[in-house]
Amino acid sequence: MKSFHYEPREIKATEARLRSIYDAAYLGLKGDSLALAAGLMPVEYRQLCQLDPVAELAEKQGRADSEITASRALHNAAQQGDAKAALAILQHRHEWSAKQEISVDIYQKISITQALQDATNRVIEHMPAKELSYDG
Repeated sequence: MKSFHYEPREIKATEARLRSIYDAAYLGLKGDSLALAAGLMPVEYRQLCQLDPVAELAEKQGRADSEITASRALHNAAQQGDAKAALAILQHRHEWSAKQEISVDIYQKISITQALQDATNRVIEHMPAKELSYDG
């Protein structure tokens, strides 16, 4: 049997650890990926968030700051005349959508049963006589 050296790590919300959490959240990482990028095992990260709410606050602040940066860039692009950026803002932030209208004029009513009967009649009219025979 092999023995592995195991030393439990002390989990504290140090300034460096909080900065790592903030940076990972700023880049959009979530869950286990965020924990691993911050140098923690996923279970350690969950424990840290339960023991010290500042860790969760660092994650939320990282996400908020990232959103501010991206939003600012998008708004600046829209103000500079970027139509795609302006459209993205309207669609995703203001629930705007282009008006879609479909106009259909019906001049003749279609009966599905009549259409099937007409198709059957056309098939029967064009079949050779021996194919219509069921005698074999």
